[in-house]
Amino acid sequence: MTAIKHALQRDIFTPNDERLLSIVNVCKAGKKKKNCFLCATVTTERPVQVKVVKVKKSDKGDFYKRQIAWALRDLAVVDAKDAIKENPEFDLHFEKIYKWVASSTAEKNAFISCIWKLNQRYLRKKIDFVNVSSQLLEELPKVTEESVPSGENQSVTGGDEEAVDEYQELNAREEQDIEIMMEGCECAISNAEAFAERLSRELQVLDGANIQSIMASEKQVNILMKLLDEALKEVDQIELKLSSYEEMLQSVKEQMDQISESNHLIHLSNTNNVKLLSEIEFLVNHMDLAKGHIKALQEGDLASSRGIEACTNAADALLQCMNVALRPGHDMLLAVKEQQQHFSELREQFARRLANHLNNVFVQQGHDQSSTLAQHSVELTLPNHHPFHRDLLRYAKLMEWLKSTDYGKYEGLTKNYMDYLSRLYEREIKDFFEVAKIKMTGTTKESKKFGLHGSSGKLTGSTSSLNKLSVQSSGNRRSQSSSLLDMGNMSASDLDVADRTKFDKIFEQVLSELEPLCLAEQDFISKFFKLQQHQSMPGSMTEAEDLDGGTLPRQHNSGAPLPVSSEKDMIRQMMIKIFRCIEPELNNLIALGDKIDSFNSLYMLVKMSHHVWTAQNVDPASFLSTTLGNVLVTIKRNFDKCISNQIRQMEEVKISKKSKVGILPFVTEFEEFAGLAESIFKNAERRGDLDKAYTKLIRGVFVNVEKVANESQKTPRDVVMMENFHHIFATLSRLKISCLEAEKKEAKQKYTDHLQSYVIYSLGQPLEKLNHFFEGVEARVAQGIREEEVSYQLAFNKQELRKVIKEYPGKEVKKGLDNLYKKVDKHLCEEENLLQVVWHSMQDEFIRQYKHFEGLIARCYPGSGVTMEFTIQDILDYCSSIAQSH
Repeated sequence: MTAIKHALQRDIFTPNDERLLSIVNVCKAGKKKKNCFLCATVTTERPVQVKVVKVKKSDKGDFYKRQIAWALRDLAVVDAKDAIKENPEFDLHFEKIYKWVASSTAEKNAFISCIWKLNQRYLRKKIDFVNVSSQLLEELPKVTEESVPSGENQSVTGGDEEAVDEYQELNAREEQDIEIMMEGCECAISNAEAFAERLSRELQVLDGANIQSIMASEKQVNILMKLLDEALKEVDQIELKLSSYEEMLQSVKEQMDQISESNHLIHLSNTNNVKLLSEIEFLVNHMDLAKGHIKALQEGDLASSRGIEACTNAADALLQCMNVALRPGHDMLLAVKEQQQHFSELREQFARRLANHLNNVFVQQGHDQSSTLAQHSVELTLPNHHPFHRDLLRYAKLMEWLKSTDYGKYEGLTKNYMDYLSRLYEREIKDFFEVAKIKMTGTTKESKKFGLHGSSGKLTGSTSSLNKLSVQSSGNRRSQSSSLLDMGNMSASDLDVADRTKFDKIFEQVLSELEPLCLAEQDFISKFFKLQQHQSMPGSMTEAEDLDGGTLPRQHNSGAPLPVSSEKDMIRQMMIKIFRCIEPELNNLIALGDKIDSFNSLYMLVKMSHHVWTAQNVDPASFLSTTLGNVLVTIKRNFDKCISNQIRQMEEVKISKKSKVGILPFVTEFEEFAGLAESIFKNAERRGDLDKAYTKLIRGVFVNVEKVANESQKTPRDVVMMENFHHIFATLSRLKISCLEAEKKEAKQKYTDHLQSYVIYSLGQPLEKLNHFFEGVEARVAQGIREEEVSYQLAFNKQELRKVIKEYPGKEVKKGLDNLYKKVDKHLCEEENLLQVVWHSMQDEFIRQYKHFEGLIARCYPGSGVTMEFTIQDILDYCSSIAQSH
C-alpha cells in the first residue's frame, strides 16, 4: 500500500500541487468488484483546499488516472455503519450517497480518522460522523494555521504527524542543511555507519549542553518565584480595598435604582397621556360630523342646486366618517359604537330620502316629456332629452355615494329609471316611426292604404295589402311590363328617381335622429350611474338575450366597485331595456320600404352600413353598434332577396309569339339596377356585397338571354342574342364596373359572333342558286377534281354557269338586296339601332362572296370570258340607294 501511495503522490497529486494524506482501497457496494482508491488530499498553497479524490486504474495500461474529486466542504455525513463490530462498509454523503466497501476495516478506520482530523482543522466540525467509534474521534492539539509552517511537506496536525502520514518529504531548507552537514563529513556517503555514529556523538554533546544550561538557570528561577509571591500579596491587599469600596457604593446604587425607577414611571405616565390624547384627537377629528352636515342629510333641499351641493358635501363627509380606518381596540369603545350606529341611521335615512326624490323626478320627467310629443308628431324629429339629463346630472355624485353605501337602493333606482324611461322612449320612438312611414308613403290618406294609423304608430296593414298596393302602383306606371312579368313586388322602374331620393333622405334622417339619441342616453347612463363604458371586454349582448326577467350584475360586497366588464354589461343591458322598441320599429320600417320598392334595400344597405361602421369605430360592443348590426343583417337579407327575385323574374319571362323580341325586359332592368346601384354605392363601405350581386345577376342575364333566344319563333336566335348582348356590352362599357370586366368582354364576343352568324345566314338567300352552284363546284374540287377540269363536268360546265349567272342580273340583285333589307328591318328592334351596322356588315360580306365567286370562275373556267352581270361598284350603289330609300 505504501508503494501505491508513493506512486499516486508522484504521478497524480504532485503535478497538481497536492499532498496525499490518506488512502483506502474500495469498491462499490452491491456491484461487481471494480477496485479503486479514495484519497484524502490537501493543496500545498494557501488557501488550503481539502478534497476526496477517486483514483482508478486505467483499462489500457498499468497506470492510474484521476476519475472524480469532491470538495470536503460538500461532505455532509460519514456513516461507518457499525461503531462496535468490525465492518468494512461505509457511506459518504455528498450531493448524493456513495456506498463503499473497503478492502479492510483497518484501512477504513484510518481513512475515516484522517477525514475527522481534516474536518477538525479546516472545516471546524461541519461534518457529521455516524456509527463511528469514539476512539477514532480523539481531539487533536489546538494549533492554528499560523503556527504550522507553510511548505510542501506541511503536516496535518502539529503533534501527531506519524498517525496522519507515515512518510514525509523533506522541505527545501532541511535538504540544504543535510547537504551542508554531509559536505562537512567526507565519509557521509562512503560510510553511512560512521556518519550516523558521528551524528549521534554530536547529538549527545548538544543534550549535555542543554542540561547544563537548565541547571545554571535554576537560581534565576528561584528569584522569579520569590517576586511572584510578593506580587500575590499586593494583589490580596488591593482586593480588600476594592471590597470596602464596593460596600460603600452599594447603598448609592440602591438609591440611584429607586430614582431611575421613579423617572421611568413618570416617563411612562407621560407617554400614556400623550397616546391617549392622540387617540381622542383621532376619534374626534375623524368621527365627528358637523351639525350643518347632519341637518343637510336630514332636511336638505334636494330640488335646488344649493341644497344638492350641501347634501353632496354632507354625504361625502358622512362616508369619510364611516370609512375611517379605526385602530385596534377602537371598535370596543361605547362612544365609537354609538357614533357608528348614529352614522348608519343617518345613511339609511338620507339614502331613503334620496331614492324617493329621484323616483319622483323620473316619474315627473315622463309626464313633462309627454307634453312635448304633440309638437314632434308632424316633424321627423325626436324630442331632446338634454334638459332632463342636465338636471339629473346634478345628482351624479349622490348616485356615486349611494352606489358605494347602499347598493340595494342604487339597484332599485336603476330598475325604476329603466321602467319609466323605456315607456317614455317607446311612445316617442313609435310616434317618430309613424311620422317616417307617413312621409314615405305620402299623405296620411295614402298611408291608410298601407294600413297605417296615426294613433297607434304601428304598421297594422297585412302583407297582402302591401302587395296589393305594389301591384296597383305597378299597373299605373308600367302597364306594358306588367303584361310581360308576373311580379309579387314592384320593379325598380316603377318609381321615379325623386321617390327613391325621398325615401333615402327619410331613412337617413331616421338613423341620424336615432344615433345621437342613443349615444346621449348611453353617455348619460355612464355619468349618472357612474359606470365605465370604455375598455370593455370582448363580446356583446345580442337581441336574443331576455332582459325583462333578468337582474343587474351585483357586486360581491357593499361598496365594492364592479369590474369594468360587468359595468360595461350593465350599461348595455340598461340600453337594451330602455330602447327595446328600436330594433322592431326599424325592422317594420325596413319591411315597408322594401314593399314600396325592392330597390330601396340598396339605399338602406349603404346607409345602415355607414352608420354601423361609425358606431363600431366608437365602441364595437355598444348597444347602438349591436342593434344596428342586427338590423343590417335583415337589410342584407332583403338585398339578397331582391337579387334572387330579379333572377327569378328573368327565369319567368314569357315572350310574345307574334311580335319581335327586341331588348328583353330583364336586360333593361339590369341596366337600370346597375346604374342605380353605381350611384348609390359610390364610395360605400359594403362594395363587396354589390359585386357579388352583380356576378349573380349578370350570369342570370346571360343564361336567360340565351334561353329566350332559343325559344324565340318570330325573331331569329342570332338577332335576339346580337341585340341583347350588344345592349349589355354598351351598358357595362358605360358604367365601367371593374368586377364585370370579364363579362363585358364575353358580351362583346357573343355580340360579334352572332352578328357574323346572322349576316352569313341572311346573305345566303339573295343569290341562292348561285350559292348552290358554286357550293357544288367546291365539292367537286374537294373530291379531288382539278379546278381547270371542273368545267368538263356536265352539271358544272360553262353553259350551266352562264345559265345561273343570267338569272341574277343587276336588277334582280338589287331587288333581292332590297327584300333582304326589309326582312332585316323587320327582325331588328328600333331601340337598339343596329340596322345600319348589320346592313354595313352584310354589304362587306356580300362583296367578299362576290370576290370569292369571281376567283372560282377565274380558276375553274379560265379563258371562258364568263363574268357576273354586276360589279362591286354596282353592289355599293345598290346598298347605298336601298339604305337611303328606307
